[in-house]
Amino acid sequence: MDKNRCDAIIVGGSFAGLSAAMQLARANRAVCVIDTGTPRNRFAAASHGFFGQDGMAPAEMLATARAKVAAYPSVRFVDGAAVTAAAEETGFAVTLADGRRLHSRRLVLAFGLADTLPDIPGVQDRWGKTVIHCPYCHGFEFLGQPLGVLSVMPLSTHQAQLIPEWGPTTFFLNGGAMPDSETLASLAQRRVTIEPAPVTALEGEAPRLDGVRLADGRLVPVSALYVAPRTSFQSDIAHRLGCAIEDGPFGPILTTDATKRTSVPGVFAAGDITRAMHNATLASADGVMAGASVHQSLVFPTATAA
Repeated sequence: MDKNRCDAIIVGGSFAGLSAAMQLARANRAVCVIDTGTPRNRFAAASHGFFGQDGMAPAEMLATARAKVAAYPSVRFVDGAAVTAAAEETGFAVTLADGRRLHSRRLVLAFGLADTLPDIPGVQDRWGKTVIHCPYCHGFEFLGQPLGVLSVMPLSTHQAQLIPEWGPTTFFLNGGAMPDSETLASLAQRRVTIEPAPVTALEGEAPRLDGVRLADGRLVPVSALYVAPRTSFQSDIAHRLGCAIEDGPFGPILTTDATKRTSVPGVFAAGDITRAMHNATLASADGVMAGASVHQSLVFPTATAA
């Protein structure tokens, strides 16, 4: 078998990509997984809520999953970055950063997202530990402790109303506009404290968070700060291929149907790049659907059009 030609190339080897690869491997299809080794959740010490693996380190989970997928003889891993992809007569050609070209009949995009964090001292070095975005992933670890929500977008008010489930919450407007009267009433009902002053820094011996320093000099004690980051694709391959992309609440979303087909025939996508709610379990489920759909498209080629 030509190692540069396969049934499917999967761009991205995290939860979505490995789940897609597993389905195809179990159908004995030749699969190539291209992975940069930079999963979105690499900053987190533990992943929570994933079936049967609650509290495990993300790197450990991915290493175990990759080993399981690699045990199938039809799977090949390529460590590196896919920089371009283009349709060709028999499928797709993918070019790597080192110049190599790989060819496949189908393509699965699972390259994940990158987070853009607020430019506030102390945010970056606490990201994924005490500066967090998902209460279902990390909230229980701070149960009952003083919590904060940083206003960075309109949806931050929704987050501020949700977080009191886990502890007393302060909503930091960071010098931004005061919410409307209806939202203020909802926040008051949830006993959320509103702090209008600009935020100048996070303090404490990182990754521990002792509090949020305000421009007027006050330090508001919090143990964890919730931030909804802006997101962007880790690769521009979807743009290059001409896949339909829509605006999501946090950043772009790659449009797919229920079977994870994109608008480009033969191209499938899975994971955080295809949905507004980001979660490892959902990403894995997307990958399962994408992998099964790719296999069926190979068996029933007339059904490959989106």
